[in-house]
Amino acid sequence: MPHSPEDKKRALTRLRRIRGQAEGLERAVEAGTECAALLQQIAALRGATNGLMAEVLESHFRETFGNAREAMAGQAATDPDTQIDDIMRILRTYLK
Repeated sequence: MPHSPEDKKRALTRLRRIRGQAEGLERAVEAGTECAALLQQIAALRGATNGLMAEVLESHFRETFGNAREAMAGQAATDPDTQIDDIMRILRTYLK
C-alpha cells in the first residue's frame, strides 16, 4: 500500500478514475454498445489498472530498497534508486 500522503492520494485518484471507467463500461454493455467500442473501453480500463499496479509496485520497491539501503549503509556499489528506476522502466513497458 502506498505509505506517503502523496502516494496514497495518487492511488485513490486512480482508483476513482478506474471506478468511473468500469461504471461507464457497465452502462455501455447494458446499452448494447458495439464490440469494437467495448474493446476500446476495456483496453483503457486495463491500462488504468496497470498504471495503478505500477505505482503501487514502485512505492513498495522504494520502501523495501530504502530500508535495505539504511541497513547496508555504504556497502552497495549501485545506488538503490537507480536499480528501482531500471526495474520500474522494465515493468512499465511490460504492463502497457
